[in-house]
Amino acid sequence: MTGSKKIRIAIALVFAAAAWTFIAPFAARFLIVEKPLEKADAVFVLSGASKYKERAKKAAELYKAGIAPRIFLSDDGIKAGWSNEEERNPPFVDLAKGTLIEHGVPPEAIEILPGDARSTYSEAGILCTKIQNSEIKSVLLVTSPYHTRRTLGIFNKTCGKDAALGIASPQTGDQTANPNTWWLSPNGLADVFGEYVKLLYYSVSY
Repeated sequence: MTGSKKIRIAIALVFAAAAWTFIAPFAARFLIVEKPLEKADAVFVLSGASKYKERAKKAAELYKAGIAPRIFLSDDGIKAGWSNEEERNPPFVDLAKGTLIEHGVPPEAIEILPGDARSTYSEAGILCTKIQNSEIKSVLLVTSPYHTRRTLGIFNKTCGKDAALGIASPQTGDQTANPNTWWLSPNGLADVFGEYVKLLYYSVSY
């Protein structure tokens, strides 16, 4: 390889890196949507295994702000690592409930909805069943930032006709990578690239 060719390749790589640094944050921010509700009959926290803390904390914040009088949790059936304190592998849904209580939500305001919540689509079905069998007319969904666009689309398509739906998420930087630097961490790469793959899958399958 000649010296001039190496220089051209180096220049191309520099321009590619600069372009990626400019485009990548927009790709991440595209996934984040908000649809606030001033009041709702309930907050529905989507299950998220390792992301349970940021979601539960956001739900507790909304509850304490008086947005909704109760919080629904879904159970994806996944268990966390061994807890010496509890002498078991606690389900993430129990950890989410504990986080809500720790942040000021009374236990009687928390309800774990029945059903296998192993996908966003199945969670939408679980919430729809609850709405159809109750007097609930408005629900504020809570999930992680990069999960919001797909979540709102699926829930609107599945049960948006039965209730007014909004969506909220915690700020990035807690358990979710910052949109300006997401590609620099394994979790950020998994979140953003994984979400685009799922968006494509859901757009084709549903």
